[in-house]
Amino acid sequence: MVDERRISVAALSQRFGVSEVTIRSDLQALAQRGLIVRTHGGAVPADGAMGDLALSLRRQQRVLEKSRIGQAGAALIEDGDAIFLDSSSTSLAIAFHLKQHRYLTVATNSLEIMRELFDADGVDLVMVGGVLQRETASLVGAYGLADLQAFNLEKGFFGAHGINLEAGLTDVSADEAAVKRPLALMCRSVIAVLDATKWGRVGVASFAGMDRITTVITDAGAPAQLIDKVRALGIEVVVV
Repeated sequence: MVDERRISVAALSQRFGVSEVTIRSDLQALAQRGLIVRTHGGAVPADGAMGDLALSLRRQQRVLEKSRIGQAGAALIEDGDAIFLDSSSTSLAIAFHLKQHRYLTVATNSLEIMRELFDADGVDLVMVGGVLQRETASLVGAYGLADLQAFNLEKGFFGAHGINLEAGLTDVSADEAAVKRPLALMCRSVIAVLDATKWGRVGVASFAGMDRITTVITDAGAPAQLIDKVRALGIEVVVV
């Protein structure tokens, strides 16, 4: 009998866009923490929750780089702002630094960000409605977006599967892209938060063209040639 909870190294490598060697290393780290059970060529979650496995893997990727990008993103947020944070692990890294803000409104479709800021008294949380996507602990389907028109969303922070000069910001989930696409139009500033591995990659669904992007925050490993081309389009690129 096939274990439907099991996921393979090859599938995870394709899903997260990293090498199988990196995936094996991450799985080993998660196994040592008791979060998964290693199997031949893959793993199963220790508690049977495949969504938790996917979240844990995303958090294992480029932790230091995402932390620096998160700090730089948070530095752009001021008390009194209304912002959007998507369900990416890099946006979650931004949320870690927002607990001391005052009169801040954060709209998000991420259950993890909601949980992270739950006890932040100075932060008003607005949940974007939708259908639960367990793999990313997010709500997708873009329900209730009309209600967000009441908020002047000054800044939107978007992770992505990749950034490409022709395709813009893309995601591997069409459902996630369906949430991000209208929000990228609502936000006055669209700020892409991308580690170096995302440059030049293209996912299945675009959600923001290059003409919508105001700023890209990335790490020092990003390709200089591509950074120069993005800057030539009038987009600010912050390298941390």
